[in-house]
Amino acid sequence: MEGMIRAVFSTLAAAILTAAVIAACTAGQPPTPTWQPMGGMSATTGGVSVPPVKGYAEGEEILFIHTEASDPNVAKLLTDMMGSPVLVVPSLARASNAMLATVFVFTNGIKGGGPMGFQPDVFDRPPGDSGYTPLRALNLVTWKDERGARELKSAAEVRMAELRGELTISRPGVVINMPFVTWPGGHR
Repeated sequence: MEGMIRAVFSTLAAAILTAAVIAACTAGQPPTPTWQPMGGMSATTGGVSVPPVKGYAEGEEILFIHTEASDPNVAKLLTDMMGSPVLVVPSLARASNAMLATVFVFTNGIKGGGPMGFQPDVFDRPPGDSGYTPLRALNLVTWKDERGARELKSAAEVRMAELRGELTISRPGVVINMPFVTWPGGHR
């Protein structure tokens, strides 16, 4: 019994001494943060950058980036176009339709900065829309008569031109991760 009392007393004394030492060491000193604020971050890390790309959503100019694609040929095309690696992630092609929004990519028409050398891409469901998702189902847009081509700046304009029979839209089953950097009414 006497040995047990001595062990409890020793443990209690050690705990009190430890608390006193810690209190003495930190008394009067403000806490020192171990992190730095993240404001002013950019998409550049260690000399590597992910260049933003111009596109359109809801009639307004937006900026976005390409990070991954389900198809190796599309990933290579985007990597070559941007000079920044677009990773191949085949499993993206298995994403459910509920997880996907649409990107319209033009295969002909008005010359411009799109991945095929024509007008910039057009997106539906930008951030702020309840259906926003960065995962985009690739929709290839082809003007039936390039002489009637004009720059389209919204998904509604693309769909209306399709209804009028001015263009065709094909969906090859490719999914691309394309998060927005700026969008109508907002930015990162």
